[in-house]
Amino acid sequence: MGPRSRSAFALFAAFVSFVAFVSFVLAAGGCRARTDSGSARHVRIAVGGQTQLIYLPTTLARELGFYREEGIDAELEDFAGGAKALQALVGGSADVVSGFYDHTIQMAADGRDFVAFATMLRFPGMVIATSPQQAATVLRVADLRGRVVGVTSAGSSSQMLLTYLLQRHGVPADAVSVTSIGTAATAVAAMEHGKVDAGVMADPSFTMVARRNPGVRILADLRTPDGVKQAFGTDTYPASVLYSSREWLAGNRDIAARLARAIVRTLGWMQSHSPDEIAARMPAAFRGDDQALYVEALKASMPMYSPDGAMSVEGAEVVRQLLAGSLEKVRTTPIDLSKTFTNEFIHGR
Repeated sequence: MGPRSRSAFALFAAFVSFVAFVSFVLAAGGCRARTDSGSARHVRIAVGGQTQLIYLPTTLARELGFYREEGIDAELEDFAGGAKALQALVGGSADVVSGFYDHTIQMAADGRDFVAFATMLRFPGMVIATSPQQAATVLRVADLRGRVVGVTSAGSSSQMLLTYLLQRHGVPADAVSVTSIGTAATAVAAMEHGKVDAGVMADPSFTMVARRNPGVRILADLRTPDGVKQAFGTDTYPASVLYSSREWLAGNRDIAARLARAIVRTLGWMQSHSPDEIAARMPAAFRGDDQALYVEALKASMPMYSPDGAMSVEGAEVVRQLLAGSLEKVRTTPIDLSKTFTNEFIHGR
């Protein structure tokens, strides 16, 4: 091969390599949110505690095949609390968060634009309870003054709820030591071993602690209408949602609509099936060794699930008011609530 032929061959090889590189980049970029119309859209969803019932619809939608039927390849990543899941979204390692709605309001107060687009819970679904060792001495929320209370993670919605309840009962937030106990097994261990005097827990972890320690005292039950009314003086408090940045939603409207439809279909399926049937469709690792306990927890938690995935203006305002009571930035920053949520995707538009 002469010099001219070798030069031509080298140019051709370089061109082929460049085309291959560009194709790879385009393919890699597309798989993060969109792919060709004939294949599933890959979406990374950060979940603030996947084994907790407050986020059950996110996983159940996968187990029922609804993401797949909507053309979504959902990658669910578990985090130790909603604050950690939010960090993943902010840091770019997630596209969507399955977390509490109040984070969109907190972010709005910081000048960040995040939008909830499918609502899974109409109540927070958490329980504030004493550890077995303190059940005889901590009789009400006011008795938490000077105590150690566990939350899922620092800055999480569980901490926001605790702070509001403390203030409502005349206890300054700084009069209580707050520590992170995570979810599931770590939270159960912290409660049962007396590492905390009380904890903010979700099911099935709380039901496990209560069954093994019948003397545990419930200070606030946020799984039912009556419990929410007693704790907050309101009939609603929208909690778990799917949310993302406004920028991502603007660039991925079709994907957001598919995700919202999958969640709405899941909520509808739950309304027409028993706790036993729901439990049977969840991963065995989530149910644990005692399926009866998991079903018991589901029965206690069923009222908290939204029937239609919609967020109400009244519910959004209740959340803002609660946050304003404990967060100065929310209290002093003008926030347009209409920009923190949308129902357009659950209606298929």
